[in-house]
Amino acid sequence: MPLLERNNSVLIVIDVQENFLSKLPLADREPLVERVAWIISVAKALKIPILATAEDVSHGVDMLPRLKALLPEGQTVFNKMVFSLYGQPDIRDALTALNKKDLVLVGQETDVCVAQSAIDLVDAGYRVWVADDATASPGTHHDSGLCRMRDAGVVVSGIKGIYYEWLRDVPSAIAMESTVRDTPSDLTL
Repeated sequence: MPLLERNNSVLIVIDVQENFLSKLPLADREPLVERVAWIISVAKALKIPILATAEDVSHGVDMLPRLKALLPEGQTVFNKMVFSLYGQPDIRDALTALNKKDLVLVGQETDVCVAQSAIDLVDAGYRVWVADDATASPGTHHDSGLCRMRDAGVVVSGIKGIYYEWLRDVPSAIAMESTVRDTPSDLTL
């Protein structure tokens, strides 16, 4: 598959919410949130559209407030009531309206909502990347989800690789380093 094209990209943030984070080991939660927050900030700086979901929004269940606050002003967080976001008409219509073909997925849970969304999106003709270090599921489910997606034609990459595919050159990387400063503590650029 060719390199990711920034001008043809959408960042999709799937279901990063407390009820899913609480299933992860405590030591894994903050690094995941830091990486998702960082890639949201990078996408905003590059003017890459962001589509965000939270599963079954209700009293006390929504996208993590820290991440929601990073979304562009007026950004909708879709109340996703299906596992594959492409199976919900309002989300599918919003994605179609963006008229972009390169989709980068981050979020939770790797083996269910991320995997089902990624596979459906590939089947619908999109080019799909999943950030293996900005997605999560508890235990071995994370790796199982990544294997399933890779077998279905999804590109599995880290956020560092996605970042540099979006930037493509040294001047852009230097400019971005001065624009987005909160690089995750476990990420070396």
